[in-house]
Amino acid sequence: MKKVSYLRAASVFLFSVALLFGCSSGNSGTGGSTGGTSAPPAANSGETPAKQKEQLVVAVNENFITMDPQNTGDALSSGVQTSMFEGLLIYDKDLKLIPGLSTEYSVNDDATEYTFKLRQNVKFHDGTPFNAQAVKINFDRMSNQENNLRAYRNYKYIKSTDVVDDYTVKVTLNQPFSAMINKFTTGIISPQALEKYGKDIAKNPVGTGPYKFVEWVQGDHLTVELNQDHWDKGAAKVQKITYKPVPENGSRVAMLKTGEADVIYPLPEQQVETLNGADGVKVERTPSTITRYVSINMLKKPFDDPRVRQAINYAVDKDAFIKVVKAGYGAKLESVMSPTIAHYAKQGVYEYNIEKAKELLKEAGYENGFTTDIWGNTNSDTMKGMQFIQQQLQKVGITVEVKSMEEATLSDEIYGIKSPEEAKMNMWYVSWSSADPDNAMRSLFSSENFPPAGANTAFYKNDLVDKSIKEATQSSDQAKQKELYGVVQENVFKEAPWIFLAVDEILYGKRSNVEGVYITPSGGIYVREAEFK
Repeated sequence: MKKVSYLRAASVFLFSVALLFGCSSGNSGTGGSTGGTSAPPAANSGETPAKQKEQLVVAVNENFITMDPQNTGDALSSGVQTSMFEGLLIYDKDLKLIPGLSTEYSVNDDATEYTFKLRQNVKFHDGTPFNAQAVKINFDRMSNQENNLRAYRNYKYIKSTDVVDDYTVKVTLNQPFSAMINKFTTGIISPQALEKYGKDIAKNPVGTGPYKFVEWVQGDHLTVELNQDHWDKGAAKVQKITYKPVPENGSRVAMLKTGEADVIYPLPEQQVETLNGADGVKVERTPSTITRYVSINMLKKPFDDPRVRQAINYAVDKDAFIKVVKAGYGAKLESVMSPTIAHYAKQGVYEYNIEKAKELLKEAGYENGFTTDIWGNTNSDTMKGMQFIQQQLQKVGITVEVKSMEEATLSDEIYGIKSPEEAKMNMWYVSWSSADPDNAMRSLFSSENFPPAGANTAFYKNDLVDKSIKEATQSSDQAKQKELYGVVQENVFKEAPWIFLAVDEILYGKRSNVEGVYITPSGGIYVREAEFK
């Protein structure tokens, strides 16, 4: 067995933070239990200065879907969860792996056995002791296919989780899985809470994090309060954090200006210049791992024809998309993932070419175009993006109906199906955030991950891609992984299951007196060091 440092493990699977954007500064965003009857008072509602300092308000662009960290598919819910939950390892604000509920770990030479030394004297928010048995209960839950959890697609590689002693756990895989170390960041839930709430755990989160759950008023706010017994004492100092979904861009910006919100994410690109230099406000920028694209259902006609999918790509002006929809903030998507992620292989761009698009449509038998629809959530940026796609495709005779849905409804329509044949979606305007190449490729392009099992919403299937992904997950050789993931990127880009749009640049705004709150490159909300100055 060999001990592995967290920093070294992180560098193998994560990214270099140097990303050169071809544009100027900026960003946009991606994609329970009720205890109270009203939202917390606004920061500018006449509270005393001391009272204001006790509560941080974070305004975001969508509703939260679930607070079960083991069954989450959207970055926003996951970002809120990180205040309440911790994994054996955790990501810091720069997406480097650091010790979480484990203090060290070792891996055998075949990378099939991981032994973790656990942090002692830690308790869940309900008082349940954290120990090896708690880890086993959580890992057994995630690795059991019958539980139908999103985490299963990563934890299915676990053959057994064994309690060595109270604070040592050994995880044995059924095969080598090169990205497994990154998956140990999944939040650990109180075993007592799992037993008490069952499936309702999604509305009653109980973890070990620096903040503990207070209430969730659906559609209005979710509030957490400082965990005074957290093992990392003194890191976070804000007494209470309230997350408020505010889909309308102008409303979020107004809240920041007035002080009703202390942090807003995403910051609308179009508002950056108006906020730069505004009294008491700071605009923050972060290179991102977030890809922006339109997923195309390849099981539906006419999208089962690669010429149609390629034509759509040629029909969309990527430069105009970045200028009009992203206000110049971002870069063209030239592969299936951000260049910040390990093993990225640049493929190029489907350059804007109306005549080429029309030629391909004619070859495919759609000279006069066709009618279809595009789905997306209700936030302002998504609506603008879908309308842009609608206008672009109209130029080649494709009539697109824009259909917007509240985030939870949209997720249920896409992932709540029983089989791929039930999928109603034709095109989906969406984004995806990854911290490693496995999540960027296996999750989205392996045929094992068709909904409802996973996030391959294009229903893309290519035997060579499946084979390459499988071999890459089983190899610890970085050169071989790079070669195999290169094959994946080349084939996917050529077969165009997406409209390849852009890599986001993360923009968020915060009040000048807020410190220790960051939006990570993957779009997570990092509050482990939150304080008011």
